[in-house]
Amino acid sequence: MLAPNVLHLTHSLSAMAAFFQDQQVAWDPISMWKSMNWAARGVVIILFIMSGWSIGVMIDRWMAFSAARKQSRAFAPAVAGALREGKIDEAIKVAERNKKSHLAKVVTAGLQEFRAHGESTELPGETIEASKRALERAEAIVHAELKRGLGGLATIGSTAPFVGLFGTVMGILHAFQGISEQKATGLGAVAGGIAEALVTTAVGLFVAIPAVMMFNYFTNRVEAFDVEMDNSSSELIDYFLKRRARTPVVR
Repeated sequence: MLAPNVLHLTHSLSAMAAFFQDQQVAWDPISMWKSMNWAARGVVIILFIMSGWSIGVMIDRWMAFSAARKQSRAFAPAVAGALREGKIDEAIKVAERNKKSHLAKVVTAGLQEFRAHGESTELPGETIEASKRALERAEAIVHAELKRGLGGLATIGSTAPFVGLFGTVMGILHAFQGISEQKATGLGAVAGGIAEALVTTAVGLFVAIPAVMMFNYFTNRVEAFDVEMDNSSSELIDYFLKRRARTPVVR
């Protein structure tokens, strides 16, 4: 009776040792990459391309917004001083020296339109309306320039988790395939699929979360710039009204 029990115990211990030996799966990036099939690798490559695109947009918008903010701070008091003295040409020159400023782009359009009608015999209301339309056109153009790339950033932020989820599904399918081919249920049989599922899910979130955060941040910045442009346009129209009120109309 003892010998069969000892033999059975020895066989069980050998099976357990073999099972745990199979569990030694490497989880470093290179080993996980090698364990993936080409579908999961394609998902990871697509996610890295999306990440590179989003990082490029972030850097571009950060530099553009920083330059716009910096030059606008220098432009606003300089053009205000020129307009107080009635020097429209000088104000236009100040604006042209700050071409990256969102305020300068809008104010320049309004000043140039007002100067073009300054010597005309049009009624004051017509001149003001023409200047107002020029300001509105400039605001629309600058708004579109400020939002450049943000649509792609929003798309990446919303789709990257689903791309990662697709990789997760492919990883689970790979795990079941390993179980079917090896006729085993140990960790070694499903290690490749588990690696694919974990990596693609993590990379998808890694790409999506910064993209969503920066999209919201940049959108708030654009809205703040829009308010500043609206205020500058309103103040410039008020200036034009006061200036035309002091200018006699020649008929």
